[in-house]
Amino acid sequence: MRIARFSIDGNVAFGAVEGDRPDELVLDIIKGIPFADFELSGTKVPLSKVRLLPPVLPNKVVAFGRNYAEHAKELGNEVPDAPFAFFKPSTSVIGPGDEIQYPSFTEDLHHEAELAVVIGRMCREVPRERVKDVIFGFTCANDITARDVQKREKQWARAKGFDSSCPLGPWVETDLDLAKASDLTIQLTVNGEQRQLGRTSEMIHPIEDLIVNISEAMTLLPGDVILTGTPAGVGPLTVGDEVAVTIEGIGTLTNKVVKRG
Repeated sequence: MRIARFSIDGNVAFGAVEGDRPDELVLDIIKGIPFADFELSGTKVPLSKVRLLPPVLPNKVVAFGRNYAEHAKELGNEVPDAPFAFFKPSTSVIGPGDEIQYPSFTEDLHHEAELAVVIGRMCREVPRERVKDVIFGFTCANDITARDVQKREKQWARAKGFDSSCPLGPWVETDLDLAKASDLTIQLTVNGEQRQLGRTSEMIHPIEDLIVNISEAMTLLPGDVILTGTPAGVGPLTVGDEVAVTIEGIGTLTNKVVKRG
């Protein structure tokens, strides 16, 4: 099931996305919230009539860096022996179609296409064999990075945590199991030109290991998001660019870069 979060006539709701053709997609409005038992209302609205929002509002976004060997290599970094985590605040999250605001403090803004894992239940110290039980689903993410700031500052808070630096969407796909999610095509285009192309099977540390690693340290809450790293091909964005992340079996997340006003 594809679960979207949307607004219509000033109201915010969750809905199940139905249909195959992009111009015929509809939302069956959900009664309640998708992280608990819910029912479909049977009230349907065309996707074209709503504004899609970030599919979840995470308490925290935990991102893992240098989790694809070729990406680490292209930036001249060593591959870490253990998962390497950092945070993006909830204020960095935007949805499909929202604008990526180019910050005034950087001159080298980069895209990073990523598979995002959405947590479905409160959990801590998750054993590897139980990871599948705490995952709600998967969505597309773009870890927007101020690369020059990242290089000159020891902490990545400003480089990766600024407002609009974490586009998510267009919805959460709940029907993917871990085996399928671990071998999906992930690609990114800028103005229709392919920049990144890889497979999630190229991850150094698989999804199970990432969740085991971070849940050893902290409690994960429903709606929290885990970014799993980016394949090679990261590169610069400029004002006016349209950047799209497409992940097999999930969908396409598209955003435009604008100058921060």
